[in-house]
Amino acid sequence: MSGDCRRRYDDGFMRLVAGVFRDGHGYKSAARRLGVSVDTAKKWFLSYRIGGEAALMGERGRKAYGYETKLAAVRDHVERGMTAAEVMARYGIASVSPLHRWCREYRAGGPDALRPKPKGRPKGAKSKPRPAPSRERELEEENEYLRARVAYLEKARALLASKSPTGRNR
Repeated sequence: MSGDCRRRYDDGFMRLVAGVFRDGHGYKSAARRLGVSVDTAKKWFLSYRIGGEAALMGERGRKAYGYETKLAAVRDHVERGMTAAEVMARYGIASVSPLHRWCREYRAGGPDALRPKPKGRPKGAKSKPRPAPSRERELEEENEYLRARVAYLEKARALLASKSPTGRNR
């Protein structure tokens, strides 16, 4: 049985998470109290530190970042040694996940890997117009058509001949 293994948390639970962080607990303590993994609690903690309760509740919606912002954030993190939390705070990045993905893409493909990719289905190659058939080819096609027609008519005659006038087979 294959299903979505990721857990979804409702607003009530996320308010509880925000309350735990508001009370001054760290991510390890919050993970024990809430019964979630330390990695999940750490992501929530970073989001809470950067954007407050609104970032945890997902009220901002999906945020899009421009090429310059991505490149500056990645360079600060990879080349200048800033921590992920510092970079998130400086550039207003709501989650650590996109930052890690950008760093991975930057290391693999350089700055051009962070440029926006075209969306949607790629355009296929346009079909080229068929060249006008030669006189020889036209005659060959007509010959094939007439042979198929003769074969069809012969089979139809044979079928009619095999049936007797009373409707019984011979």
